[in-house]
Amino acid sequence: MSGHRREGLLLAIAVGVVGVTFGVLADAAGLSLPRVIVMSALVFTGASQFAAVSVVDAGGSGPAAVGSAMLLAARNALYGPVVARLLPRRRAFRALGAHLVIDETTAMASVQADDDAAADAFWWTGVWLWTLWNLGSIGGARLGAAIGDARTWGLDAAFPAAFVALLAPHVRTAPGRVAAILGAGLAMATVPLAPAGVPLLVAALAVGPAAWWHVRSAATP
Repeated sequence: MSGHRREGLLLAIAVGVVGVTFGVLADAAGLSLPRVIVMSALVFTGASQFAAVSVVDAGGSGPAAVGSAMLLAARNALYGPVVARLLPRRRAFRALGAHLVIDETTAMASVQADDDAAADAFWWTGVWLWTLWNLGSIGGARLGAAIGDARTWGLDAAFPAAFVALLAPHVRTAPGRVAAILGAGLAMATVPLAPAGVPLLVAALAVGPAAWWHVRSAATP
């Protein structure tokens, strides 16, 4: 097995373990096993799935859950130009490839030395990730019914912990700190006033001032 295939498999195994946590939390939020299966198979992006489940668990509405999930999934659209050249021209294969465009597959493809290795890493990592994420989600949903309340095991902390990990690299820059501080302020201000899930959507307004700050900093000699 080539190096990038082995690395992709190891990455997929780690993500599959996170999938178990998602399945447990989804079960605790009241999602049935068929819904967990469909969600993991078709949405296939952990951050969005965790966001949607957390909103549902907090009593939020369906539109708020979907909106939160779509907001977090929007970043995947930025990866398109990176991997577009690696996908076959046939529409069916390009559609399948588009479904596999996530953080991990893009990262694995982008660090390869040439396009052939990048395409190979993208596809193998994507297939392994999709398979193990779905198996982990199903296993977690089945496990959730057996272990009871996820809070007893501290699994309810997995979602916020994952987002802290995603946030950490971005607060090293001034625009990132602007977005983080303003977004946190907007969310905290709207939590007492808005239904569950809406504060996350409101916090996205912080992207505007952060982008302005970035442009202003770039223009300053």
